[in-house]
Amino acid sequence: MNLSRLKKLLSGGGVRVPHHKDTANYPTEQLPLPAKIVLPMNQHVGAPCEPCVKKGDHVYVGTMVGMAPSPMSMHIFSSVSGTVSTVGPILYNTGKGDTVVVVDSDGLQEPDPSICPPEVHDRESFINAVSMSGIVGLGGAGFPTDIKIQPKNLSEIDTLLINGAECEPYLTTDNREFLEHPNSILDGIRACLDYLGIPRALICIEDNKPAAIDLMTRKTAEDERISVCVLESRYPQGAQNVLIYNATGRTVPRGARHTSVGVMMLNVTTVSSVGKYLKTGMPLVTKRLTVAGDAVRDPKNLEVPIGTPIQDVIEFCGLREEPHKVIIGGPMMGSAQMDVNYPVTRQNNGLLLFGAKASEKPNATACIRCGRCINSCPMGLSPLAIRDAYVKFDADRLDALMADLCIGCGTCSYVCPAKRPLTQSVTLAKNFLKTKRNRGKN
Repeated sequence: MNLSRLKKLLSGGGVRVPHHKDTANYPTEQLPLPAKIVLPMNQHVGAPCEPCVKKGDHVYVGTMVGMAPSPMSMHIFSSVSGTVSTVGPILYNTGKGDTVVVVDSDGLQEPDPSICPPEVHDRESFINAVSMSGIVGLGGAGFPTDIKIQPKNLSEIDTLLINGAECEPYLTTDNREFLEHPNSILDGIRACLDYLGIPRALICIEDNKPAAIDLMTRKTAEDERISVCVLESRYPQGAQNVLIYNATGRTVPRGARHTSVGVMMLNVTTVSSVGKYLKTGMPLVTKRLTVAGDAVRDPKNLEVPIGTPIQDVIEFCGLREEPHKVIIGGPMMGSAQMDVNYPVTRQNNGLLLFGAKASEKPNATACIRCGRCINSCPMGLSPLAIRDAYVKFDADRLDALMADLCIGCGTCSYVCPAKRPLTQSVTLAKNFLKTKRNRGKN
């Protein structure tokens, strides 16, 4: 794609959505300790971890229970002290299989005796420390952070972008991270700048978070390397390529990584977790969730032990009515859950529960060719044309329409007056095109 065209597309698009940031001023509460945790071995983008404990073993908070088998994986640690009761395969009612380690809590929450702050004095020791932290992309991507901070062209990176946009409706976990742990955020940022040799950092925050903007502006006033970048509150502002363009004016070419334009991007909670780990040596064992939605009695921001069954979180917050839809993540890009016994994983940042009225699915009608899906798409795609090419299994046409650029933000479905499931169609098309390309390489 012509870069000038892509730049023009990135500067437009998107949509203003009702943000429902009702929990923005709710301090984080601790969820009572669950009776057991269930730790899936697949909580990242790479190969699943291999269990390194067996039934009957005693574990502590921070004990490794899943070992990463490859660089693209990340170790998994117990969030409670107690006894391993199960290690084995599980089949969810979605048809997806996994291996889980189940730990029955003893209620003591004893930390692993081996835990201590890592010794970090140069780039190699910093990367090695992060590789043992259990930290992945905590904005939802699940990409191992130690891999992200060592791109092949590290010497060409001149800007560290901290993604604190949090543009999804309802979610306020990153906002609470700014307000509750600003020093840990700055510790993580400065460690990245110092050990990776990156000259500057931009902390990107949407303008609907004035308290976070004010606090971080004051905290960084005397550090010339770090500044706050205030962005318009417009969905999907936090999408990688959109944020890079709006914060730096740089355009990531089609098929390229963001490091190709001299940028490294980390979620704000991710970099804060790095700062905390360097001070304590405690790996990632908890995750903050925004629990909200019209079916929730007491919306909250909760610090939850990773592996806690969703049902435990629901029971703690209470219900106004029986939820008809349970979503992990935000309403635009989150995943509807069929089983509330499924555990909270380290990529999760929201639990939304909606009643019958809010969950009612509108009936799709015929396309009226209004063009709203095209005008609102942050990547400038034509969702309807992509859908038509997909139903014909026309890979060449899908390639020409650049279906692979879809970021799955859901904007096209949101703005469609005919209520057509455009996002789902484009996602299927994108996956189909990827499969065809991979087969062509073999």
